[in-house]
Amino acid sequence: MRDGFVKVAALTPNVVVADPAANIKDMIIKAEEMAAVGVKLLVFPELSVTGYTCGDLFLTDTLLAGAKDALYDYLYKTAELDIVSILGMPIEHGGRIYNAAVVVSGGRVLGVVPKTSIPGHNEHLEPRYFAEGEPDMGEIRLGDDSAPFGTALLFQDTWIPEFSFSVEICDDLWMSDPPSVSHVGAGAYIIANLSAASEIVGKAEYCRSLVNGQSARLVCCYIYAGAGEGESTTGMVFAGHDMIAENGRLLAEKKPFSDGYAVMTETDLYRLKTMRRRLTTFKSTSAPEKMGYRKIVFDIGAPTETILTRAYNRFPFVPKDQTERAERADEITHIQAAALAGRMKHIGCEDVVVGLSGGLDSTLALLVCVDAFERLGLDKKGIHTITMPCFGTTDRTHDNAVRLANALGTDLREIDIKKSVLSHFADIGQAESDHDVTFENAQARERTQVLMDIANMVSGLVIGTGDLSELALGWCTFGGDQLSMYGVNASVPKTLVRALVQFYADRYDGTVRDVLTDILDTPVSPELLPPEDGEISQRTEDIVGPYELHDFFLYHMMRTGAGAGKLLRLALYAFGDEYDEALIRKWLDIFMKRFFSQQYKRSCMPDGPMTGTVALSAGGTWRMPSDAADTLWRL
Repeated sequence: MRDGFVKVAALTPNVVVADPAANIKDMIIKAEEMAAVGVKLLVFPELSVTGYTCGDLFLTDTLLAGAKDALYDYLYKTAELDIVSILGMPIEHGGRIYNAAVVVSGGRVLGVVPKTSIPGHNEHLEPRYFAEGEPDMGEIRLGDDSAPFGTALLFQDTWIPEFSFSVEICDDLWMSDPPSVSHVGAGAYIIANLSAASEIVGKAEYCRSLVNGQSARLVCCYIYAGAGEGESTTGMVFAGHDMIAENGRLLAEKKPFSDGYAVMTETDLYRLKTMRRRLTTFKSTSAPEKMGYRKIVFDIGAPTETILTRAYNRFPFVPKDQTERAERADEITHIQAAALAGRMKHIGCEDVVVGLSGGLDSTLALLVCVDAFERLGLDKKGIHTITMPCFGTTDRTHDNAVRLANALGTDLREIDIKKSVLSHFADIGQAESDHDVTFENAQARERTQVLMDIANMVSGLVIGTGDLSELALGWCTFGGDQLSMYGVNASVPKTLVRALVQFYADRYDGTVRDVLTDILDTPVSPELLPPEDGEISQRTEDIVGPYELHDFFLYHMMRTGAGAGKLLRLALYAFGDEYDEALIRKWLDIFMKRFFSQQYKRSCMPDGPMTGTVALSAGGTWRMPSDAADTLWRL
């Protein structure tokens, strides 16, 4: 359970209707299997001890007593397992029968949660057998022990307070005000739902949307265990639909009628905690008692290593699915273009100036400008594309910049800045042969001066081309490419820039498509040092590290609150087949060092639109002092 990971499972056992002894035998075997692979919270379906389809047999002492005997057998035989189990069974209490979830661990019953919503419509006849549960129904005696009985129960681990959960049962989720809403308000990070929803056409997708939506709305892990094979088919069919969702993302699913009997994965409770912290509208309390909840503490041992099995996208900013990626790209480019068009309309501007290098970032900025001009109905000759070759410019990037600017119908100008830079070197006493940081940054600042002055000449805006990854690393020249009048790429990380340019390449044909394809194949470089044999000599990723790693670090640090140790663990899990631990450590250390030391550049960035949940510009969602120490964020 290190780093806030807890392995959880939803399991559909083999049910024999009205035979609790047979059912509990299967459930014990499966609980042992789950515990052996590190599962800490195991959720069985609704009424799984007896079967959901027992009908009027629920009213008999024989079945109720058999269910209790089966529960006691489960308690005895799973007492040594480091796991919390939630069993569904009928429970008699105060002369009424309840459809209940029994939470057990260490050979004892921790608490019993009755179902709140008792459906009596369509195929459901539950009011015939079961009473509605209430928040606090006192204690219930099971064997030699008493346990809390009621819907307002919060179960919490001794070692990891975030490992806290509450229970709702099947139709409780369908209510207009599900119990899970108050559960998370009382402090639950996990909601367990024991279900026996019968299968009809369209039901699976509806349940999936409910579970995903509730996990997103409540910023929680939602575990849904559905009844399956073995239930009576007299009037209904059950498909064994099991799901685990986390904050709107389906982590694991056993689809209806599919093979297998369980789904398991790891929920990241620290991630959920971080996200809740940032949502000022999220209402929760550190004192569940004030909400009428009883807190039940359990202890399944000190935290141990959790072996990760959940999927982690190497490119968290870029969807894996091609259709979803295209939809995301279309949405982002519309946001960028709409933002730029809005700024131009506000200041009465009909011209923009873009420094075009033949690289990915300036290419995306130009394409966004074209979209904005089309949105405004403006002549694309108002897009002034400026190429400014100097010491490091190669024929490949220069030619691609020229071809693209012409193919898109922009006003292209070429200004060779070598003479200006050499004159500046003479002014300040910089040797042309000394290829130090001054040699590099003087070129960047000269280019920015040219762009700013041309913008004054045409009454236009200088469009910034720098991306989010460069901002995170401070990979920009202060007073050079760090400056612009509007930065359209400021919240687009490098891995996503590449995906967006590919999206445009797929939209265009002819010369534009050909040029974009070649730009995508060109190594990322600032081209500030002289080329070697006509080829790029300065590759950014050789200097600061692979952008795929840096974007991975950035996403999980900003979105999930992961520190250096957790970032290393996640990166090894996601990239271990490509980078060894020493190399990941190296680039992670560089990322953290640069992220903290370069904040002063981000503190005075120009305006730019937010396109996603991660943004670093001063006008976005990130606030950080320029002098913050990085000690706690270094390995």
